[in-house]
Amino acid sequence: THATTRELVRGLGHEIKNPLGGIRGAAQLLAQELNDEELKDYTNVIIEEADRLRKLVDRLVGSRKPLELRQINIHEVMERVRSLVEAEVSGKGISLTRDYDPSIPPLLADPEQLIQAMLNIVRNAMQALSSPSAEHDLGTIELRTRIVRNATVGAKFRKLAVSMEVIDNGPGIPEEMIGNIFYPMISGRADGTGLGLSITHSIISLHKGMIEVESKPGATCFKVTLPIEES
Repeated sequence: THATTRELVRGLGHEIKNPLGGIRGAAQLLAQELNDEELKDYTNVIIEEADRLRKLVDRLVGSRKPLELRQINIHEVMERVRSLVEAEVSGKGISLTRDYDPSIPPLLADPEQLIQAMLNIVRNAMQALSSPSAEHDLGTIELRTRIVRNATVGAKFRKLAVSMEVIDNGPGIPEEMIGNIFYPMISGRADGTGLGLSITHSIISLHKGMIEVESKPGATCFKVTLPIEES
């Protein structure tokens, strides 16, 4: 299960960070003993790479920050994501469109963490549209929100929920990857760490929501469903 994998990764992360600290400390001590500036280039590489690995482990383990819940308008989250991504897609032949449902009531959520979760999905779509296997002149990413009534969200019946969808016209996700896409270290890109969607999954789970994906060439849809607590 995801929870078991997560705990395993957390434990592993802890085990990796301890020796990393030792390596970094030894490199710093060595640097202080060296009189030759050229040799210090080597100790700098050791220190920088140790820092890079520590950051990677931190991202892999994910945030343990508790949710800071408040009443939010889900479109504030979507618009923030859109404005952050707008700058990144300019000049890349990708258009961002939105289709929002104005009737969605406020919901209790952590806006910063939700922005992070949705941003990871949209960036994933962006990368798919920029991949060499994308066969189109114009990539499109659609942000869509809907009110959902009488839905089962994460095995619980909810009278009211909100769905946020990110739909792209990229090459699609290979069938053999789709079942594992939310696990850490699964990435379709050679340079990807595969952490984005794993972090998204954790954030959505903390919100008692669920995330689903449907994909075929030319149409991939990530759908996040969050419960709306009735007051």
